[in-house]
Amino acid sequence: MNRRFIFFTIFIITVALGGLMSIQIYWIRNASSVKESNFRRSVNEAITKVVQKIELLEKRRTIEKSRPDGLLNINPHLSYDEFLNKAILDSIISRELNIRGIDTRFEFGIYKPENGAYLIEKSPNYRKDLFENAYAFPLFQSDIFTPPEYLLIAFPNEKRFLLTELWGMLLISLVLIIVIVYSFTYTISTIFRQKRLSEMKNDFINNMTHEFKTPIATISLACEALSDKDIRKSSEFYSTYINMVKEENSRLAGMAEKILQTAVLDSGQLKMKRELINIHDIIHDVVKNIRIQVEIKDGVIIKSFYASNPKIEGDKVHLTNLVYNLLDNANKYSPKKPMIRISTENSGNGLLLTIEDNGIGISKAEQKKIFDKLYRVPTGNIHQVRGFGLGLSYVKAIVGEHNGKISLESEVNKGSKFKVFLPFIYIE
Repeated sequence: MNRRFIFFTIFIITVALGGLMSIQIYWIRNASSVKESNFRRSVNEAITKVVQKIELLEKRRTIEKSRPDGLLNINPHLSYDEFLNKAILDSIISRELNIRGIDTRFEFGIYKPENGAYLIEKSPNYRKDLFENAYAFPLFQSDIFTPPEYLLIAFPNEKRFLLTELWGMLLISLVLIIVIVYSFTYTISTIFRQKRLSEMKNDFINNMTHEFKTPIATISLACEALSDKDIRKSSEFYSTYINMVKEENSRLAGMAEKILQTAVLDSGQLKMKRELINIHDIIHDVVKNIRIQVEIKDGVIIKSFYASNPKIEGDKVHLTNLVYNLLDNANKYSPKKPMIRISTENSGNGLLLTIEDNGIGISKAEQKKIFDKLYRVPTGNIHQVRGFGLGLSYVKAIVGEHNGKISLESEVNKGSKFKVFLPFIYIE
């Protein structure tokens, strides 16, 4: 999968995601506008009905107080104190709003612009809100002798009420947007992960081919030499070439074992053989085997055993491989005169194993990936560094199987320090 195709795919998905989110936002805004329009219409209907009831109350009270001589009363409408009060008006408004499904807090007042006074009001604290944001409805429009008066009503929680009405749609839209964003992120990360795995797989195949070709070629040459009738053969000759075949065969077996170990880890069938082992003995054995490789490069391995109790419960074979992989790694990435220090100390309820080298070091960006399977730290011009990128992933897996922890401290051109903590007793 080439880079251009990946970025084209990302672009297409991004456009699709943007389009879907835009549609969702459009429908939400549209639904909000519809709800707001319905709310205003319902308020207008409710308060129009309230105004009619106020005028009806005033008319009834006027009839009750009509003059006995039958003369026409041209005086303004009755004072509100005579037929209406705050409690009655509040009850009328509440009933009409509830009939139309508006169940939210409201403030009201009867306002007379002529003198800027509130003749009736629910709460004096909301005069400013009533004046700026209220719905206004004229009262007694047929009374031409009375200065205009208005019934003002405001809803302090109008926005919250409308959002509550829309919560179902908003919730569904939010869930859909989250699902879309998650799917987009997961798809992109999967694409890059697959691309990276593909590159690592190709590197692994190339490395494995080169790693196996050398011992195979050596064994092939040794076999040809042994079978060549024109070459004079002595016991020393036979011994030299047979040892060469054994060494290369052992090397092949070691590489095959490393690959098989990784396969076992992947399948989850790794079995730990629990026994009490002395970590110092393991280090002695591993150092004895790897010392020659270090000394060929004029290097040295320094052992510093500070642990008073070096015995832990674990699998001897896998812990031996763990120590070997870390020492081999330190040697491979120390191109000139390796100075490798391996130390132990007791820490809490376990043992701390530290392996430090003076190699090329690992950058901060690379440190996050070194325990990934098949990953190999770039080595620039150091072409002699061999391996499959399986060693450190195996080490981390074995440390995890022993309920331990592994950490790394490193700086470019200043070496690396691996710290492995292993508890005295691990629980399966």
